[in-house]
Amino acid sequence: MYFLNVFGVLISMAFFTLLERKFLGYGHFRSGPNLVGVLGLGQSFSDAFSLFSSEFLFVFSSNLMFIFFGSFMMLFLSLILWVLNPYFMGFYSFSLGFMFFLACVGLGSYLILFCGWGSNSLYSSLGSMRGLSQAISYEISISFLVLYFLISYCSYDFFFVKDFQEFFWGGFLSLFIFFFFFISLLAELSRTPFDFTEGESELVSGFNLEYSSYFFAFIFMSEYLNIIFMSFVFFLICLGGFSFIFSIFFVFFLSFIIIIIRGCLPRFRYDFLMVMNWSIFLPVSLIFIFYCVYLSF
Repeated sequence: MYFLNVFGVLISMAFFTLLERKFLGYGHFRSGPNLVGVLGLGQSFSDAFSLFSSEFLFVFSSNLMFIFFGSFMMLFLSLILWVLNPYFMGFYSFSLGFMFFLACVGLGSYLILFCGWGSNSLYSSLGSMRGLSQAISYEISISFLVLYFLISYCSYDFFFVKDFQEFFWGGFLSLFIFFFFFISLLAELSRTPFDFTEGESELVSGFNLEYSSYFFAFIFMSEYLNIIFMSFVFFLICLGGFSFIFSIFFVFFLSFIIIIIRGCLPRFRYDFLMVMNWSIFLPVSLIFIFYCVYLSF
């Protein structure tokens, strides 16, 4: 069942990238991919075949061990997280499933540093340092926001959190935290308007500048798989308790909102992003954590 779930997620990721390209194309008054297959539906599979069959080019001074390990582990972490899916019977039920989720998210921050440092390029190193500082900063806020909901549910198990919200949505505990949680997810995923690791005007392409072929495909797939899984976690924590079909619909809806934000908003300044986290998001999340702990006693 796990491999069936992973296969479905990979297919969803392929069509999600196609949806993003089509929507951004219409936003620019062009049609987007429309030549491969019917209405361009085969474009993502054509791009995947092109990436995995192309030659891998690398800088002579780069560290191939870090390049291979970083890109492969990024994809591995994005896929192993789906073992926590509570909507498929037969999966492992971790009593501390959310702790496992936070540990995998934290490990991904180090892989960004490995990928940028292994390229031995100035632009890649700058992109990795930006990505690492951004990921660590908002990872702390996300951890506190997740703990706020989990303390309210009195459990760290994905199955229990889903069943607990069968008659009451966790998002109604605080609409303020609901909004903060969504903004923190955008920053953690490095999506517009917080995509500072890939600021084309100053860092060319971020930490994956020197990557090509299947190594670039691994990083690309990992980023979009993380978007889908984070959308799923957001649904499970705030609106869980529904059927698997409804969860698919909400994940698609939230992913579409992320695409709309990319097409509408400009990129923020990097210092504004860090100030917003350390002076607003982190203190507010700490206040809510202390308040929730106080009520629990």
